[in-house]
Amino acid sequence: MGTILSIIALLLDVAFMILLVHVIMSWLINFNVLNLGQPLVASIWDGLNRLLEPVYGPIRRMMPNTGALDLAPLVAFILIIICRDIIVPDLARALL
Repeated sequence: MGTILSIIALLLDVAFMILLVHVIMSWLINFNVLNLGQPLVASIWDGLNRLLEPVYGPIRRMMPNTGALDLAPLVAFILIIICRDIIVPDLARALL
């Protein structure tokens, strides 16, 4: 059972890093450091958006409209941190 929890913790770490890359890339695009006219940047951005939209969509539907400020990544970060740092270790202690 410890192996399954380790795999879950690893997947949560990977999800955290993907979210972090998406947020940093969105800042770089908004500040015109990265240009979506470049094919590599556009394909990475499109891939990240396709990957994360199923995560952001339900969060956006539950949250109030905040205009141009998108808080869905922040909520996703908080949920991943709660799962990774609180729930998985507690589960590991309870099962051992």
